[in-house]
Amino acid sequence: MTDDAPELRASDADRERVAEVLRDALAEGRLDMAEFEERLDATYSARTYGELAPITRDLPVGTAVAAPKVSMTKEPAAAGEWAGRITGGEGSSSWAVAVMSGFQRKGRWTVPRRFNSFAFWGGGEIDLREALFADGEVVINCVAVMGGIDVIVPPGVEVIVRGVGVMGDFDHRESGVPGDPGAPRVVVTGFAFWGGVGVRRKLTRAEKLRIREERRQEKLERRAARQELRASSRDDAAEDHLRMLDGHRDMLREHRETLRDERREQREARREERDRRRRGED
Repeated sequence: MTDDAPELRASDADRERVAEVLRDALAEGRLDMAEFEERLDATYSARTYGELAPITRDLPVGTAVAAPKVSMTKEPAAAGEWAGRITGGEGSSSWAVAVMSGFQRKGRWTVPRRFNSFAFWGGGEIDLREALFADGEVVINCVAVMGGIDVIVPPGVEVIVRGVGVMGDFDHRESGVPGDPGAPRVVVTGFAFWGGVGVRRKLTRAEKLRIREERRQEKLERRAARQELRASSRDDAAEDHLRMLDGHRDMLREHRETLRDERREQREARREERDRRRRGED
């Protein structure tokens, strides 16, 4: 299949590739948040390559959504999504500090094998939903003193919490939830004093949009099915009504024919009576 087939239907994987291009463009400052959200909405609502192509046409990798060639041989299944997110090497950031302030690590960044964070009279957010991982197991060390740190992980990641809270709180609710095959393991350690460390699972915005779009499509399909059922019921009712009318018309036709036959017989009887009188038979 060549690039001149804009009518070719796009797959979920194609839409995800475009979404990845948009996330990189947002991280590089090529798009602002409003443009990113608008294009992401258009990505997950696109049905063909012709609708996907313009979304990244003005970005450096805009050709990534061209319609792929179709292979007539079955290729081995690609590795799971987690395999591409465990990269090895070093992390893009290994520590974060907030003293009467705040910090964030989110978006497309590489989590090192050990990440240290500290918050004093401040707050921090460590968001792993779109992150890459330097290893299959990473340690997030959080120390919160009269402050708070939130660790956000995507569904499918195994989380082990080993932190301690003293006059504070260290969230263990997500600890021990089994992870997906091949997914990284995140070990959250540290200490919270008059503060708190929270661990939460959340979907990415792109995933939320995708699920919302799937639900919208399901609603549209159910509505169309109901309308089709109602239309079918109306057609059946109309057909029954037509059959009833045909039955009434047949009855009226038979009644008219019976009346005509009776009148004809009466006329013939009167005519025979007149003929007998003329012949003096009475």
